[in-house]
Amino acid sequence: MGKIQDQIELQYGQKLRVRVCGICIENNRLLLVHHRALGVANGLWAPPGGGMNYGETAEQALIREFKEETGCTIAIKKFLFVHEYLDPPLHGIELFFEVEICSGTPILGTDPEMDVDAQLLTQIGFYDLKKVQETEMSSLHYVLQNVKSLNELINLKGYFKFH
Repeated sequence: MGKIQDQIELQYGQKLRVRVCGICIENNRLLLVHHRALGVANGLWAPPGGGMNYGETAEQALIREFKEETGCTIAIKKFLFVHEYLDPPLHGIELFFEVEICSGTPILGTDPEMDVDAQLLTQIGFYDLKKVQETEMSSLHYVLQNVKSLNELINLKGYFKFH
C-alpha cells in the first residue's frame, strides 16, 4: 500500500464513521470536490463534507467541513437523505443536506486529518451533472451514479445503500 492509502486506513479505516455532506447547486450545476486515492477508481468526485466530531451536531459539522474544503460559509436549507457505504476498510453513514453558499467563492481547501504531503483534495468546482456522469462511473460518489437529474438528487428521501 502507498503512503496515502496507509494514512487513509489509519485515520478512517476499520471503524464506522458518521459523515455529513452538502448538496450545493448554483445555475444548475453541482459543487463537487475530487479526492485522490479513494474509491475503486483511485479518485472520487463527491459533494463537500466530512466526518463529525464527538459533541458536534450534524449541522455544526457540515458548516465546519464545508469551510475546510471550500472556504465558503453556508446555510443549511434542509435534510435530504441518508446513505450508507461499505468499501473495506471504509464504512460510513452519510447524512446529506441541501445547502447554499452565504459568503465566499469555492477554493480548494484541505483535510486537516491528513499530512500536508498526503492531502486528498485535488480539485473543486461547479459541474453539470450529466457531464460528470459521462466520466468513469466508478470515480463518482455512489449517490451521483444513481440519479438522473439534480432535481431527483435534492428530492431523494430515505435510507440508501448504493454499491
